[in-house]
Amino acid sequence: QVQLVQSGGGLVQAGGSLRLSCLASGRTFSSDAMGWFRQAPGKEREFVAAVRWSDGSTYYADSVKGRFTMSRDNAKNTEYLQMNSLKPEDSAVYYCAAKRRFTGTFFYRIASSYDYWGQGTQVTASS
Repeated sequence: QVQLVQSGGGLVQAGGSLRLSCLASGRTFSSDAMGWFRQAPGKEREFVAAVRWSDGSTYYADSVKGRFTMSRDNAKNTEYLQMNSLKPEDSAVYYCAAKRRFTGTFFYRIASSYDYWGQGTQVTASS
């Protein structure tokens, strides 16, 4: 089992920055990857970013590439999502998630392929 506890988020003006944190505990050493997803009201959960823990490979949605960055503090067992140049369309509830097994890099972008989820945190970028 892996437990994920999120922190960060909030309200910021468009163009501003926020950082989300995801503290992982439990059998994290047996996990393949961690991802970030977001869900706006009335929309499906969409892929934001992912990192494969074995080699540090990162994957980003085109909509956030160049603005969002994943990083990790191994000592704290925490993943971060640094979000810069936020836009109103980035507003959503953001979730971190952990994936147990490698099933192909394509599946890093698929929410249903993840096994554990954080509680979600609201991010709002006002225009």
